[in-house]
Amino acid sequence: MRQGFSFSHFGMFVHDISALESFYTGLLDFTVTDRGQLPGPQGPRDLVFLSRNPDEHHQLVLISGRPKELEFNPINQISLKADSLETLCLMYRTLKSKGLQNVSPITHGNAVSIYVPDPEGNRLELYFDLPWYVSQPMAVPVDLEDGATLMKRLEEHARELPGFRPRSQWREEMAKKMGVDSVKSSL
Repeated sequence: MRQGFSFSHFGMFVHDISALESFYTGLLDFTVTDRGQLPGPQGPRDLVFLSRNPDEHHQLVLISGRPKELEFNPINQISLKADSLETLCLMYRTLKSKGLQNVSPITHGNAVSIYVPDPEGNRLELYFDLPWYVSQPMAVPVDLEDGATLMKRLEEHARELPGFRPRSQWREEMAKKMGVDSVKSSL
């Protein structure tokens, strides 16, 4: 890792803080670590702090005050990394069983993702990195129903794409480009 900074958390304005709190705690197992109010130029703002990691006070902060009518949502995606492909496939089945709309499983060649909007239309990416790299951007729909053949299908597809190589090789290239130690940090 580069010295100095690492990504820690994300905060977003919301208009229905209760609905978003329920979504992130219920579906994605975040825990409320704190809540309160802060004064602001347009009046007090409610804040809810959420985390999935006891070492991080918050990974997501929900803040009241988002206008109900926005021409454009500036949040492209909020990404959460799965610990396994099985976890990702289980979440896909969970999302489908809850009847959530616009659930889109995609392969990027180097990762497999599920895109789903939260209750306010912020796009979530739930993903798992694959053990190889392909040139980006790349996105095509993928069938997550047949878990027995999924990894084989993902690799066969990726091998046909530009830039295919082991993720470890790509990582070494990026470490050199970034001027950092090529040994993977445990941090």
